[in-house]
Amino acid sequence: MASITSGRTRYHHGDLRNALIEAAVGLAVAGGPERVVLREAARSVGVSPTAAYRHFNGQADLLKAVKLRGQQALAASMTEDVRALPKLDDPGEEAVRRAEAIGRGYVRFAIEHPGLYRTAFCRTSEAERSDFTGLEAPEEGAEFAAFRELTDTLDALVAAGRMRPENRPAAEVAAWSTVHGLSLLILDGPLALLPADQRDAVVERTITTVVAGLIR
Repeated sequence: MASITSGRTRYHHGDLRNALIEAAVGLAVAGGPERVVLREAARSVGVSPTAAYRHFNGQADLLKAVKLRGQQALAASMTEDVRALPKLDDPGEEAVRRAEAIGRGYVRFAIEHPGLYRTAFCRTSEAERSDFTGLEAPEEGAEFAAFRELTDTLDALVAAGRMRPENRPAAEVAAWSTVHGLSLLILDGPLALLPADQRDAVVERTITTVVAGLIR
């Protein structure tokens, strides 16, 4: 999984840019995108703001780097839950289990790392543009790793005969919107008031319902 830090980072090596990013990730973990401040990151690694500005054009540039780390960590959480699954002889059932696992990994990351999760989806500047167009993410680029994991999983459902090809178009948006909305309801909405066991039951019911709809 991409590095997730939460403490004070000291600069002891030659790669100042990465040291600043690590410090800024810690700030995001502690308080979300609003806490990612270039001067604070510089202070955390023990260098001057002037030194930090040699590696970043400004606040938005550093925030974009932290946003990328957040996206990488989110994708790693999804992959981690897939790898924890036992191997099954039935490829169709294995594809269904994979679909459920990436949903759990997505929501789990949001619950365990709310600050970094919010940063992963923040807008870094008014002029920000994305290479994401339509329903297809570029084949390369770490910032799209989580979306590629989702699309590959849906393709696996079709290939295994568990999802009708006519149900495949735009299915990633339906699934993504549901788990993302659930995550925000847990972090910032009324579901934040639920005890952990009830919250986990809601997560499980939502994910199984989504997957059941995909393979109906």
